[in-house]
Amino acid sequence: MEGKLVERLEAAVARLEVLAAGGGISARGLPDSGGHDMSSDPSIVAFEDLMDQFAAKVSGAAEKIGGQVLDVSKLLLEAFSVEKKLLMEIKQTQKPDMAGLAEFLKPLNEVIMKVNSMAEARGSEFINHFKSAAESLSALAWIAYTGKDCGMSMPIAHVEESWQAAEFYNNKVLVEYKTKDPNHVEWAKALKELYLPGLRGYVKSHYPLGPVWNASGKKVSAAPSKAPPSGAPAPPCPPPASHFTSEPSKASSSQPKQGMSAVFQELSSGNVTAGLRKVTDDMKAKNRTDRTGVVSTGEKQTSSTPSTTTPTIKKVAPPKLELQMGRKWAVENHIGNKNLVIDDCDAKQSVYVFGCKDSVLQIQGKVNNITLDKCTKMGVLFKDVVAAFEIVNCNGVEAQCQGSAPTISVDNTSGAQLYLSKDSLEAAITTAKSIDINVLVPGATSDADWAEHPLPQQYIHVYKNGQFETSPVSHSGA
Repeated sequence: MEGKLVERLEAAVARLEVLAAGGGISARGLPDSGGHDMSSDPSIVAFEDLMDQFAAKVSGAAEKIGGQVLDVSKLLLEAFSVEKKLLMEIKQTQKPDMAGLAEFLKPLNEVIMKVNSMAEARGSEFINHFKSAAESLSALAWIAYTGKDCGMSMPIAHVEESWQAAEFYNNKVLVEYKTKDPNHVEWAKALKELYLPGLRGYVKSHYPLGPVWNASGKKVSAAPSKAPPSGAPAPPCPPPASHFTSEPSKASSSQPKQGMSAVFQELSSGNVTAGLRKVTDDMKAKNRTDRTGVVSTGEKQTSSTPSTTTPTIKKVAPPKLELQMGRKWAVENHIGNKNLVIDDCDAKQSVYVFGCKDSVLQIQGKVNNITLDKCTKMGVLFKDVVAAFEIVNCNGVEAQCQGSAPTISVDNTSGAQLYLSKDSLEAAITTAKSIDINVLVPGATSDADWAEHPLPQQYIHVYKNGQFETSPVSHSGA
């Protein structure tokens, strides 16, 4: 303890010497505020310790791997460096409005968007590394917390929730490289430690209620928009929304309800016949002169001739994410949507996922039942279920339970990865007409690797003592 204190004092003295030699410029390249060196502030020193202790491990593992994993790791560490600079500037800046806050956080957003662009690219063998880094960097957005009405969770909870989303892909890295390359396993473990306990512990110790702005500091305002000169062409369409915006984000489950709920609302209004046309006598089928019941030869030939000009177009149902009748969440026909979220749910509601492909759904609360039906390459991240989690008629799906699930059922499915938490190890798993079902359970310690258990898909039935005895087939090598 005394040794660490001496090291910090020596580091502070060294920074003061650099400050004196630099003529009023701090060791971190920021202007000195009233003779006070921001880099010697306890919260800044603690953030540097966080980077030295945890971020250095990510960098070291990435150096061993090299290539694109090293590139995304450098961007990740760059984002942490930018966050440190922002923390130093916060101590000299007044609390801005929402537009000013978006402008203030722009440097951090630019780095995060670079990582997101790597995660959205296709064809890389390290896509799970990219997605782990991209999802985890949203934890740095705790710095944007301005109060309970800002639309964000408290800083500590925000860091934990952000890592839960990233852990879905981080676990894929652990499983894929468990027996292939220990350097990738080291990288995945170091990434988790950077956030838990690293960043979470830092926020808990220094900013549990959010960043502390300087009431007498400088002001931050949004960048003024430039009007185009007269006669100039219209500006291009705006770019996609950035990670930080001046408008509070709205949860997916809080969008206006559509579908059957809108139909029942219309029925309950009482004016259900408005807009309907009146059928007159001449419009009735029995009174129409153009329909005799006799089919002519020309009509037969026309109907039997195959069409060569109009191709058959398969109708695709629109995607859906809505709460029906207040009891059932319907998630249907989503393709390539990695950001499906249900956060406003309770233990009396069920979730039905149908016809989704290459998408990821997060269920942030306890529900009664979850069913996946006819989904392909679908990922589901959920906390607790009261009754059961069911997979039916699916291909290549993955599910991670972070809480408890008494029953898990897999029926007529080809390929399923089930990640269980310590609270769900006692779940009863039933399978029928399914192949390639693997269950992964946590190791004995927090540092241990996930243990993978393939469920048997072949059985032997032997008639003994008047009845058949069934047992899984075991294969033994020579």
